[in-house]
Amino acid sequence: MNSASRGERAVTPRGVHSHDGTTQRPRFAQVALIGIGLIGSSLARVLRRDGMAERIVACARTEATRAKVMELGIADAVTADPAAAAAGADLVVICTPLGAYADIMAAIAPVLSKGTIISDVGSAKLCVIRDCTPFLPEGVHLVPAHPVAGTEHSGPEAGFAELFDGRWCILTPAAGTDQGAIDMVASMWRAAGSKVEMMDAKHHDLVLAVTSHLPHLIAFNIVGTAADLEAVTESEVIKYSAGGFRDFTRIAASDPVMWRDIFLANREAVLEMLSRFNEDLARLQRAIRWGDGETLRDLFTRTRRIRREIIDSGQAGPPQAKPGD
Repeated sequence: MNSASRGERAVTPRGVHSHDGTTQRPRFAQVALIGIGLIGSSLARVLRRDGMAERIVACARTEATRAKVMELGIADAVTADPAAAAAGADLVVICTPLGAYADIMAAIAPVLSKGTIISDVGSAKLCVIRDCTPFLPEGVHLVPAHPVAGTEHSGPEAGFAELFDGRWCILTPAAGTDQGAIDMVASMWRAAGSKVEMMDAKHHDLVLAVTSHLPHLIAFNIVGTAADLEAVTESEVIKYSAGGFRDFTRIAASDPVMWRDIFLANREAVLEMLSRFNEDLARLQRAIRWGDGETLRDLFTRTRRIRREIIDSGQAGPPQAKPGD
């Protein structure tokens, strides 16, 4: 291994101001984005907007995606090789489905320099620590991150810099992780407009199983059931779909490979929450069967209050791109 691939340089970014001009932010010499879909391309736009990276290298499997990235001008170089993207980078952000992490880490580990930070954007975190840690060279820091933001769209053309505005980004570094590396990743996400929270990885996976993973599983199942019924009802399920069903179809339109990997990676927490959901659903079924309107009203009143709290917290609607993005 040559000195260029495993140099002794430390990560010492300069400070720049965020787009609102109020906060000092890190500046990286080179950022590698392994995967450049909705989240990766939105982060690339943020890095461009705030001048946080002197050079951005994007890694994508298909020539069509690489060409689109260069057309959009959101990276300085593109490659199909994760190791080529990571070589010389002081920050590597993995933005692929979770099932690819171990192979990516195995590929890039030989070219990582001391002081490099590895981060990600995945929706489950225990598996990130499990799959990435065995490949970490000495002096390379792993800071898992989960920006809780997104839309049903995918691909580099779907990204926009405002995606993270006002959204939470949860960091789940393991005990003993270099504090300077944690601070740099946190600063980057704050510059992106996110509110940053530190959380234990196991607790993160349980919380997200409730707030994100189970709702997606239910949406996939409801839309699948409706599709099965479509032939029976002569397409009336689709023709007369109301707002609630349309909301489910929006969620169910999410990237299938990404969500397959999320459910498999976070299976224990998802199954635990699914078991609790089935118990609550059975309770509702009994209330409807026996005409127990009080139980139904009490539940609907409580859930209505939760919806209002979500609206008050600013987390209700999907983020919107600014005109011209």
